[in-house]
Amino acid sequence: MKLVKHIANLGYGSRKQVQQLFREGRITDAQGEVLYADDKVEHDNIRIDDEVLDPPPGLILMLHKPAGYTCSTKDHGRLIYELLPERFRDRDPVLSSVGRLDRDTSGMLLMTDDGQLLHRIVSPKSKLDKVYEAQLAQDLSGSEAAQFASGTLLLESDDKPLLPAELEVLGPRAARLTLHEGRYHQVRRMFAAVGNHVQALHRSRIGGLGLDDLAEGQWRQLDAADLAVLFGEQA
Repeated sequence: MKLVKHIANLGYGSRKQVQQLFREGRITDAQGEVLYADDKVEHDNIRIDDEVLDPPPGLILMLHKPAGYTCSTKDHGRLIYELLPERFRDRDPVLSSVGRLDRDTSGMLLMTDDGQLLHRIVSPKSKLDKVYEAQLAQDLSGSEAAQFASGTLLLESDDKPLLPAELEVLGPRAARLTLHEGRYHQVRRMFAAVGNHVQALHRSRIGGLGLDDLAEGQWRQLDAADLAVLFGEQA
């Protein structure tokens, strides 16, 4: 792929704008030598204004999404892309969220521009558990764990019972819930089905990978070792 197209696909501007960067001498190699549009250079050896290029296609990252942000490129209000470098919104292939967290839910969100990887993560065949912490409007009754684990709980408007899920009581109005599937607003609907209401919801883990010390609004790029942990493939 030509350098102009490669850099434009990373979101640094249109091809015309990237060509202007070349003309201005702002694109160099790691040693500071000016590059030209027809040069053949490895991605890791390219600099723009002395800064390394953003990650190439195949990017996957973890974002600690705060409540109040929407997993969209077009909706009104605050969007998750505002928490990332501005260029990431213009990447080609597009950088998409792997599934969604609703606007009022915080926590772990994966994003990638690798379509095959996205489908592998969301596929039921991967069996990636998702762990949530919920703050509730009312005290737990004590029967929720058995109901959620039964495999017979049917949500409103669904015609198939939920898979068994594990509930851990964290306090009178706090619980940790481990899901083995992903349905629309599942945690909120599960507690609604047993007569309660989720006031705050946080996702802390997907598969074997957790948020660790990543603060709200922060993100980091994942590597092969992280993916091995995610899919439970580490040695």
